Amino acid sequence: QVQLVESGGDWVQPGGSLRLSCAGSGLSASDDIMTWHRQAPEKAREWIATLWPGGATIYDPSVKGRFTVSRDEAKNTVYLQLDKLTPEDTGVYYCQDRDTSTWGQGTQVTVSS
Repeated sequence: QVQLVESGGDWVQPGGSLRLSCAGSGLSASDDIMTWHRQAPEKAREWIATLWPGGATIYDPSVKGRFTVSRDEAKNTVYLQLDKLTPEDTGVYYCQDRDTSTWGQGTQVTVSS
């Protein structure tokens, strides 16, 4: 069964940090192109980051310098480190294996004081 499972979402105050995880099964999160997306309340889902198998990354300008994507090949897991969070970062965060078009179920991030 091809599956991605996100975790790590939580409530955090502005300026805080979170690390989201995306664990893969039935696919290779290490060999595939992995992407992260988010969906704010009442808004469309938007792309925020891509991680290529060789380690290259690209970020949307809204998160560049604050978010970092990485992977642990041994755990077949991709991570999204979120730093300097603002209320505008609130939303459901999704990972995707672009090679297999597999999406995770999403994890909620809420940034508020």
